[in-house]
Amino acid sequence: MLSLRAVLFFSLAVVLATTPAFATKVHRTASSSHSGSGHKTGSHTKGRTLAKSHKLHGQQAIEPERVTQIQQALIREHYMSGEASGQWDSATQAAMQKYQADQGWQTRLMPDSRALVKLGLGPDYSNAINAKDLSFAAPPSPPASTISAQQSAGFAAAAGVNQ
Repeated sequence: MLSLRAVLFFSLAVVLATTPAFATKVHRTASSSHSGSGHKTGSHTKGRTLAKSHKLHGQQAIEPERVTQIQQALIREHYMSGEASGQWDSATQAAMQKYQADQGWQTRLMPDSRALVKLGLGPDYSNAINAKDLSFAAPPSPPASTISAQQSAGFAAAAGVNQ
């Protein structure tokens, strides 16, 4: 016969093995009411069903002035013909996609930043401190009177420079 310890061990093992099966989460329907916590959970709040709004990410439209700039650049590069209209129409989209494809880039509905830079429409860094056309004045040298002749000779001797 089984000992009392064996029976208790077996019973405990069965209880532990079956507990997860009974520990499922209870799903509440939209018609069930919540306590007055006041915060939104899922698509319902305090028993009322709310329409889920999907937030759109990324740029959704291009300003007409920017479209005109893009069209003028595409006309200059012979990807479009005619006048710039300022409308992001199918002809402009097709021209931009062709331009991007010719460069070996992804063809998207919105212009790729690399395409805008290559068309000359990228950010203006002319005022950046590391712009190549800026000239920097040499820092002012200290007045000669602040360094004595003896100090100057000492510096030169320490550096191994003959004066």
